[in-house]
Amino acid sequence: MAITATTLLLLGVVQFAHSSPIYSSEEEFEFKSWMAQHNRLYDLEEYYHRLQVFTENKKRIDRHNAGSHKFTMGLNQFSDMTFAEFRKTFLLTVPQNCSATKGGHVSRNGPYPDYMDWREKGNYVTPVKNQGHCGSCWTFSTTGCLESVTAIATGKLMLLSEQQLVDCAQAFNNHGCFGGLPSQAFEYIKYSNGLATEDDYPYTARDGTCQFHPDLAAAFVKDVVNITMYDEMGMVDAVARLNPVSLAYQVTPDFMHYKEGVYSSTMCHNTTDRVNHAVLAVGYGEENGTPYWIVKNSWGTAWGNKGYFFIERGKNMCGLAACSSYPLPLV
Repeated sequence: MAITATTLLLLGVVQFAHSSPIYSSEEEFEFKSWMAQHNRLYDLEEYYHRLQVFTENKKRIDRHNAGSHKFTMGLNQFSDMTFAEFRKTFLLTVPQNCSATKGGHVSRNGPYPDYMDWREKGNYVTPVKNQGHCGSCWTFSTTGCLESVTAIATGKLMLLSEQQLVDCAQAFNNHGCFGGLPSQAFEYIKYSNGLATEDDYPYTARDGTCQFHPDLAAAFVKDVVNITMYDEMGMVDAVARLNPVSLAYQVTPDFMHYKEGVYSSTMCHNTTDRVNHAVLAVGYGEENGTPYWIVKNSWGTAWGNKGYFFIERGKNMCGLAACSSYPLPLV
């Protein structure tokens, strides 16, 4: 039989397949079902690599869910990624100096309600957004907070521009898709004559050239209020009395698989130098004796609990009280 290029290709496929780890038909079926759900296509070599990563992630999820924990894990759009890949793509890669965040919030002595959720108080919280393949979480925390603060003050809820912050806020120690802090973004908005709407300055999930001019401004910051470092009760005071609050914390490997329940970790750190993700606390509560924060993320509604998560409250979990802040709106 003449050996054709097609024959060599088939032989190569067979040889590669035999050199790959052997997976059960059930494991391959689960992976192919996940691929179909998330519209993934790979060449043969990538297929086996991603199958291996997916299978390891699935085993980790199953082990966790078989144990005694306050939160469950589940498959999601990140299930074919290693944590190293995930961290490089979706988290803050430039170290953030939360220690530069000074206090300014003045707390009262309560009493505070046992449960608070700004989503239930009125039309004050915009839908969950998706930052895509860009470490711009800090911009979504910023817009989410300013959207809510402005809506509470004016009764008008509007979608604000993350892309303006990605493109324009570098002078305030922010780094576009490589990271930043909401407190620094609020400072940028304060000194740069406002923030445009999402429609007027749409999101592209990549670094670009600043296109903002003051005529586009739709929301404004009068001042920036930083909550004293590690003062988690100050955060409770702000969320209970005033508005949602931006916060930053450290994401570790198990968090990318979070599904529901109250997240806690013994692996993360609670210091200012380890924070790598920024989000928005829209409320708080308690579940089976464990107090928690209600937090809006920016990884789309397919992740977590429709884009939200609960994280344990009162322990500075993963450094979440290291650098929290909110703006005062100029209306």
